[in-house]
Amino acid sequence: MNITDITEEDESRPLVSQRADPYICFHKDGYYYFTASVPEYDRIELRRAWSVKSLADARPVTVWKKHADGPMSWHIWAPELHYIHGKWYIYFAAGRAEDPWWIRTYVLENPSADPFCGTWEEKGPLLAQWDSFMLDTTVFSCGDTWYAVWAQKRQERAENSALYLAEMESPLALRLPQTLLSVPEFDWECRGFKVNEGPAVLKRNGKIFLTYSASATDATYCMGMLVADEGADLTRPESWKKMSSPVFETDEAKGIFGPGHNSFTTSRDGKDDYLVYHARPYAEVDLAFALYDPNRHTWVKKIRYDENGYPVFR
Repeated sequence: MNITDITEEDESRPLVSQRADPYICFHKDGYYYFTASVPEYDRIELRRAWSVKSLADARPVTVWKKHADGPMSWHIWAPELHYIHGKWYIYFAAGRAEDPWWIRTYVLENPSADPFCGTWEEKGPLLAQWDSFMLDTTVFSCGDTWYAVWAQKRQERAENSALYLAEMESPLALRLPQTLLSVPEFDWECRGFKVNEGPAVLKRNGKIFLTYSASATDATYCMGMLVADEGADLTRPESWKKMSSPVFETDEAKGIFGPGHNSFTTSRDGKDDYLVYHARPYAEVDLAFALYDPNRHTWVKKIRYDENGYPVFR
């Protein structure tokens, strides 16, 4: 076994403490890059290392800080780092100091080959079809087309957020109209709050597996999944099949509570896929203040596949 591989022992403990909404990408320069929500929700950090395990000891570098007021001044959440057409982009959610829950998606751009160098320029909001609570944007390519998936509050609907997809005209703009992929409908998606959020994309075995998180950010938080054929028209809702049960949830025996808001990365040789997610090491948390409990830690585990080629996260 290569010493950089994730082992069962690694899976039994957090990789990085007090980092929620974790995102890890393996870039062509040979580095693994890591970013996540910091407990203060006031900045965006990056770190990098030659292996996933080494990210635990990598030095975090702040690349952007929140504004004093107005847009991008509160609740700096769920940054993701992506390399598109020769430039680096960070997609993240943010509110306003004067209205903390006025959450929208924003984009930073850096033309440098090294995301720790150059300048991160604010490129404004990523505009959806209508203006409402919007967060947890991820992007991915399929063939020559780039897509965005995000969580947003539907117009005149009671749930907190649903999942949408759209093609991208550019890294800074969506090609509308957007497609509704999933709404909270099962009991396990509606505990505490009616939530579908935190989408992440895994491509394997000719399929696109789109995971997401559901329910409140306590021990009821869990992961669901949608599946589409890689050659399908991803903008058509009927191309996607939604699983009726959660694919990953609290495991009291392993001390993992409320797992969710995941991302995916791979081993250096590309043979193994890793699930990157956050969870707490305990169940009891005041739901009213759950987001401000700092102990959502980053965990990583190797993914296995069943006889149908579907990922198994438990």
